[in-house]
Amino acid sequence: MRLLKTIDQRIEEALLVLFSSVMVSVIFLQVVMRLSGNSLSWSEELGRYCFIWLVYVGISYGVKKQRHLKVDVMLLLLKDRGKLVLSIISNLLFLTFAILVVRYGTAISLQLLSFGQQSPALHIPMGLVYLAAPIGLGLTAIRLIQNIYKQIRMLIGKDEMNLKNDREEMQDVKGGDES
Repeated sequence: MRLLKTIDQRIEEALLVLFSSVMVSVIFLQVVMRLSGNSLSWSEELGRYCFIWLVYVGISYGVKKQRHLKVDVMLLLLKDRGKLVLSIISNLLFLTFAILVVRYGTAISLQLLSFGQQSPALHIPMGLVYLAAPIGLGLTAIRLIQNIYKQIRMLIGKDEMNLKNDREEMQDVKGGDES
């Protein structure tokens, strides 16, 4: 059970560190190799594929930390319960999108794997590259479900309501009342 909790808390961070490290290392290696007169044929491709995975896993991380860009004009006009209801609706719409991407992205990836299409330089199955979208948005769907569960608990009064907008959070961090 402790392992599952650790995975739940750290999976995105671990994947983001892995893909970032590989991407930066490979690009740095390519720069060094070019300066020495030798170029690697596979480094740009590997860096690009790591970046693709980084973006899709980053979506999940943004949902987990609730740090995605959002227009909160409507939220500023509503009271706490209204903010919560609007946030639940927003997350349900995002969840619907994530589930559709998982469904159709998996189908496309499996189709590419069955075709046997490979990347030009690394010769890895392209279906593995395309799996970034369904896996990343699958993680996102899990995080959205967790957020919706917490929000529903707040709505029915089982958890404390903590709905600060970004400006209020920054004021708490700074410790002041800046306008």
